[in-house]
Amino acid sequence: MKIVIIGGTGTIGKAVADRLKLDHEVITASKTNGDYKLDITSKASIEQMYKDIPDIDAVISTTGASHFGKLSELTPEQNEIAIESKLKGQVNLVLIGQHYINEGGSFTLTTGIMMDDPIVNGTSAAMANGGVASFVQSAAIELKRNIRINTVSPSVLEESLGKYGKFFKGFNPVPASKVANAYVKSVEGAQTGQVYRVY
Repeated sequence: MKIVIIGGTGTIGKAVADRLKLDHEVITASKTNGDYKLDITSKASIEQMYKDIPDIDAVISTTGASHFGKLSELTPEQNEIAIESKLKGQVNLVLIGQHYINEGGSFTLTTGIMMDDPIVNGTSAAMANGGVASFVQSAAIELKRNIRINTVSPSVLEESLGKYGKFFKGFNPVPASKVANAYVKSVEGAQTGQVYRVY
């Protein structure tokens, strides 16, 4: 299969790419690094990617920015970061990509534990995660041409505890290699409309 991994140079994306490139053609895309430059907050950039990379069998998104901060100080502008990137960016990958991806292809998006297990300072990210999960479950019953869609919802990564551990006190961290298994299951399996929780 030809697989595009958006955010493929990040912690999760790299673990997923390392697993899938053993058996598939993998193309990494991101705003700054990777094989292809892509800005998921731009509909034009997304459409151009699909035009530039033909015959895609699977699209994986392991990206999406969010603002972390106290709800009492959260501004609409700061909240827009998660809406434009984590939510709309990932949704637009599907809305646009459904017309380009090969028949029988798949989309795998990324959410996160905060939509099920809230943390202080994580309201904006949780909102976006929940929106993406609901979109995936609903889109699964309407996508044409046997296209599948799932999302992976990981806990905080062991590899990211230095950066994010202070936000996730008492949570059980998971290694990126374990999270990568869920993306492999989504791409190589047959299920659709699933939220693969890796907690």
